[in-house]
Amino acid sequence: MQKTPTAAEVTDPKGRVFDLSGGHPALDLVNTLDWRFRESGPEELLETYADLLRFAEQTELIDAAEASKLLRSVPATRALKIVAAVRELREAAADVLYAAVDGKSPSQSAMKQLQQCFAAVRQNQQLDWAGDKLRWTLPQSSPLPGLPLWLLSLSTLEFITSEQMLTLRQCGNAECRWLFVDTSKNHTRRWCNMKICGNRMKARRFKAQHRA
Repeated sequence: MQKTPTAAEVTDPKGRVFDLSGGHPALDLVNTLDWRFRESGPEELLETYADLLRFAEQTELIDAAEASKLLRSVPATRALKIVAAVRELREAAADVLYAAVDGKSPSQSAMKQLQQCFAAVRQNQQLDWAGDKLRWTLPQSSPLPGLPLWLLSLSTLEFITSEQMLTLRQCGNAECRWLFVDTSKNHTRRWCNMKICGNRMKARRFKAQHRA
């Protein structure tokens, strides 16, 4: 019988480094569909299970040892399904979050998708005694292929039901519109990353002024 390859055996060995300008894993997840509003089309940054694990590690949802163990043990076919599920979570979250920054109501389909994601992770949680109180935890058995999906679902749930939603902003570059938490003193932050979109838009204005 032919052995089913793991995610590690079919992945690109080169590591992707994610720009975590959002200030929260839920927002950084939405931003993994880069240039979402660009006329020529967006760029997918979560292409593989390895990408997903690197993202989860860089956002400190899992550690390096956990990521390595998952990559070596999860079958490639299962890994693809998890990546697809994370993208579905991401797009449902994007619908809700962009509706919030635009002062609109999110779609019912997005709300339903998020509810399904949250219900699924709740089913996998268990109550543990933490010495002085009960707390919700995820199973400690290893490996857990869906762990990145569950943790991102919980992170998204935590953000969209918190007061941080009041500081949710989007990049002023109309093609980018990356989401971020505005922690600036006067809540006047305009760009996802000043070195990228901020400088790019300044250069564009400079050229336009000189052409005029």
